[in-house]
Amino acid sequence: MPPQLQNGLNLSAKVVQGSLDSLPQAVREFLENNAELCQPDHIHICDGSEEENGRLLGQMEEEGILRRLKKYDNCWLALTDPRDVARIESKTVIVTQEQRDTVPIPKTGLSQLGRWMSEEDFEKAFNARFPGCMKGHLRAINPENGFFGVAPGTSVKTNPNAIKTIQKNTIFTNVAETSDGGVYWEGIDEPLASGVTITSWKNKEWSSEDGEPCAHPNSRFCTPASQCPIIDAAWESPEGVPIEGIIFGGRRPAGVPLVYEALSWQHGVFVGAAMRSEATAAAEHKGKIIMHDPFAMRPFFGYNFGKYLAHWLSMAQHPAAKLPKIFHVNWFRKDKEGKFLWPGFGENSRVLEWMFNRIDGKASTKLTPIGYIPKEDALNLKGLGHINMMELFSISKEFWEKEVEDIEKYLEDQVNADLPCEIEREILALKQRISQM
Repeated sequence: MPPQLQNGLNLSAKVVQGSLDSLPQAVREFLENNAELCQPDHIHICDGSEEENGRLLGQMEEEGILRRLKKYDNCWLALTDPRDVARIESKTVIVTQEQRDTVPIPKTGLSQLGRWMSEEDFEKAFNARFPGCMKGHLRAINPENGFFGVAPGTSVKTNPNAIKTIQKNTIFTNVAETSDGGVYWEGIDEPLASGVTITSWKNKEWSSEDGEPCAHPNSRFCTPASQCPIIDAAWESPEGVPIEGIIFGGRRPAGVPLVYEALSWQHGVFVGAAMRSEATAAAEHKGKIIMHDPFAMRPFFGYNFGKYLAHWLSMAQHPAAKLPKIFHVNWFRKDKEGKFLWPGFGENSRVLEWMFNRIDGKASTKLTPIGYIPKEDALNLKGLGHINMMELFSISKEFWEKEVEDIEKYLEDQVNADLPCEIEREILALKQRISQM
């Protein structure tokens, strides 16, 4: 007899692919216990095989959800209105091969489990999936299978390895399409062949004179990480890889230097919690406002923010823990004319070189109220021409007084009584250091 939930939902009738009987008992019970909350229209039980993937792609092509791009190898353009995609995803449960054999955690995002599990169980699942200590070293595994990158601005010049990665087995969303079966977006920096025309993401003929972009500012490509030509050989190692440095970064047009290093692990966790960034096309805000974006993942916190901070801080309590250095970068600082002070893109490797040297105990630093910054000669600037290092690394007392005030108010509003005492101490310490400037 098919499983019947309290509200009368016939679970077996919702399965459009696979069989409930193929699931381990624990996974099946999880699905049955939580389907009432999700109220899915369809349930797909997937085995992850190439045959199955091909069948699903064909089905979506028949239904007008995807169209094959003839210029590339097994690449597809998503045709469904983004609002319909969101609606479809919210009403569909997909159980993957990984979930059939383990704890059922969706590959698409742990944050979704917040409404399916108790806070305590979700916190355990989240922390088990992300960085932890092993023999005193912080290690991490990669929980993702691919890259979900922003298309506009991606070109051979700005990100050649991304261009190489997306030449096959890739799905593009909300980009423009060329008449010869290719894709197009602002900043792709590829000349069109004679006679080739462009259809915008709105499914209209497009030209550069239209006064609007051909691709949505947040258009994306979804591509397998395994296709990246420079991916590390150990990227899927079950033992994880040791972490020697953690980099946080935000888009700050003013006030925040190119790079600085946290004074301690506790200060580094505070730096992550205090992150702010100019809103991008991926954010819900419109306009160039500065939004709080702790750990660069504000929309994806799956459990209590205060407990999340406590989890990070707890790493320092591990016996003989060798904790990584924490850095903050800002590639987007501008001068008074609104021009970027740093060239960015591949030149960012110069900043990474300084970080590597810091980890090895070599690079020289200068102590500031917000952290360690490179000394005047510590960054390799050979071949860059004139870089206004003074402006790039300037730290304004007035700016940082307002910054710490905004950060303190945000953490009081969002975390309140759950804010760890270590973070409270870091706020007070930063205030004191700024006051002495």
